[in-house]
Amino acid sequence: MKFINIFFLQLFIMSKTKKHYVKKWEVSIIELENEKGKKFKVTRQLPELSISETKVFKSKVRAKQQFDEWLK
Repeated sequence: MKFINIFFLQLFIMSKTKKHYVKKWEVSIIELENEKGKKFKVTRQLPELSISETKVFKSKVRAKQQFDEWLK
């Protein structure tokens, strides 16, 4: 039950999605916030194959770097 309470406390403040023009990856960055602070979740997925990879960062700068790297 504690997991459910934590899930409801997270607020989606920022969300950004872009699609890679050659590799067909969809890359998104989401800012999450709860009582412990902010985290940034960067995800890339290949919808045709149902494959995804997610990384979570405490720093917005590092999350943005990962976002840009996956779009290269």
